[in-house]
Amino acid sequence: QVLLLESGPDLLKPSQTLSLTCTVSDNSMPTNYYYWTWIRQPPGKGLEWIAFITYSGFTYYTPSLGSRTSISRDTPKNQFTLQLSSVTPEDTAVYYCARFQAINRFLEVWGQGTLVTVSS
Repeated sequence: QVLLLESGPDLLKPSQTLSLTCTVSDNSMPTNYYYWTWIRQPPGKGLEWIAFITYSGFTYYTPSLGSRTSISRDTPKNQFTLQLSSVTPEDTAVYYCARFQAINRFLEVWGQGTLVTVSS
């Protein structure tokens, strides 16, 4: 069973850049069968799709986060990374990485999530 594990800071100050890495436990990254995805859930709110990247390098960013977001992948290391710049307290959330299966179109594997708090 593949595992996804998020890593990164748990506390940031406003205006800083959040950088989170997801490590994939198997070698399933080298295929366009999966989209490597970041999702977040602010306290008391629903899930919000942030971005995804494919093996071939295609990326998608949710418009509400716009140019503050960047996603990249390091396939040899089985990792993909999210960067979110100019964070504010509204970016406080549990951040999840996930594997989206492109054929049947569902999020089939989730990381455990990591709480990131933005506070001065």
